[in-house]
Amino acid sequence: MELINYRQLADRDAVTDLCSDYHSNFDKVAKYYSGNYHQKDAWEKKILTIQKNRYERQILHRVLNDQNREYQSGIKTLANIDLLGNENTLAVVTGQQLGIFTGPLYTIYKAVTTVKLAKKLSLDFPDYNFVPVFWLEGEDHDFDEINKIKYINSSNEFAVAEYLFGGKPLEKNIGATGNIVFDEHINNFFSTIDSTIVRSDYSAALLELLRGYYKQGNSFLKAFTGFFNHVYEDSGLIFINPNHPEFKKVLSPIFVKEINSNSEPSKLVIQKSVELEEHYHAQIKAKALNLFMFHKGGRHLIEPSDSGDYYLKNIRQRYTKDELLSIASTTPEQLSPNVVMRPLCQDTLLPTVAYIGGPGEISYFAQLKPVYEYFNVTMPIIYPRASVTLMEEKIQKVMEKYSLDLEELFGDVESILAKVSEQVSEVKVDTLFEEMESRVKEALNEARFGIQQIDPTLNGTIDATIAKFQQQLEVLKQKTQKAQQQKEEISLKQIKKAALNIFPNGNFQEREFGVIQYLNKYGPDFVKWIANEISIDAFQHQVITI
Repeated sequence: MELINYRQLADRDAVTDLCSDYHSNFDKVAKYYSGNYHQKDAWEKKILTIQKNRYERQILHRVLNDQNREYQSGIKTLANIDLLGNENTLAVVTGQQLGIFTGPLYTIYKAVTTVKLAKKLSLDFPDYNFVPVFWLEGEDHDFDEINKIKYINSSNEFAVAEYLFGGKPLEKNIGATGNIVFDEHINNFFSTIDSTIVRSDYSAALLELLRGYYKQGNSFLKAFTGFFNHVYEDSGLIFINPNHPEFKKVLSPIFVKEINSNSEPSKLVIQKSVELEEHYHAQIKAKALNLFMFHKGGRHLIEPSDSGDYYLKNIRQRYTKDELLSIASTTPEQLSPNVVMRPLCQDTLLPTVAYIGGPGEISYFAQLKPVYEYFNVTMPIIYPRASVTLMEEKIQKVMEKYSLDLEELFGDVESILAKVSEQVSEVKVDTLFEEMESRVKEALNEARFGIQQIDPTLNGTIDATIAKFQQQLEVLKQKTQKAQQQKEEISLKQIKKAALNIFPNGNFQEREFGVIQYLNKYGPDFVKWIANEISIDAFQHQVITI
């Protein structure tokens, strides 16, 4: 395994300066967070704080047990749900949108980090139990972010397959994506993949498996959890769908306080953002009211009007403050948190000791500490998810052949192509043949004097010989140029393929490719294999050879 320091990647869009300092210079950003994940005493303090809090563990146990049985979760998961009923059990949590086929690879890496950290904490603090939990962000309404899968196709090109609900791009908000049920157009999606995917010994079985979950009549949420449980079998990972009436009842006081807050949480986020932006970048923008409402099939942001009432964004539906408060108190399942409120809801429901986040989440949690304090909710320790680039052996050989560093492939491909072109073009064909022709002409002209002394009539033969030599030399030159072009084309093609594998679409591999890219190549045990290979305490970008 090769490790790359995040500071080396800080100029990439996916790795912010804040994230880089979080990994390697925590003291510099400590004031924005609730504990240093590097220090054991920070974990001890957080555990004791959570122990003093009250959680609705009976509701958690009952609902999670029902949900995970529906999701085909294994015995280890059900045992972990039983543990959550105990006061000495804490949760290690991550979450993600319900991307088709589990979405980008980093979703898998988040889950792996969560499972492995729960095991590590259980060893470090044997008086407590730690269980891994995956928060299903199925309330999100941005369908365009979850309906695509990206991979390298049989033509060795970057490919995108898109599921079009209704057969065409959506023109309206259709509400919680987790509830969307696949229609007949899922068959078109599979036809695209089937006709473009690289065929392997595993392709037929993989496509059959996927069709078993992603099929007409199944929901995004059910397909996501079922497929995830299959490829990461026996992990013990608990899935939680927060879009449940009993969970929303537990969250009702949070919703009420937000409505009554006079935008105080948003003001706190803005204040923290101003402070952050003196040195870093603010990740999220707070809204006047950080809640959505489910209404007539859509999920709409609740916004205040000049009159003092509230309306649902992009539609005419309006509410008084009292009406909103009544909804929050009596039918809170109609409400849904935004990016500011979601972590507060998560850590109200769950005894969360740690949240596993990627670079973007690490950044936005830096804005939320005062909001946690406002709602009197314990902010968890934010633990970085493992970040991985998979290095296939054939790609590694190409890089060694042309003396390329991995970081070079994380940048401008054109500059690498120019570098390699220089390497394979060390022999300048035009110069080589010009020099050869000049030397031969010079030698023949030197010989001309002696030949004329012997027989002056051979002067024409000398000229004919030079002309014939030039003609043959031109033929040789053209063949040499063609051979060099072929050599260069092969080299540049190899480099383009390496760049496509390592930094596809100008982005980190883990943010573009889906897991099927590797399940198709390496078989059904790929996720279990990568789970064993990943280190969760390297705190650097990991390059794992496969």
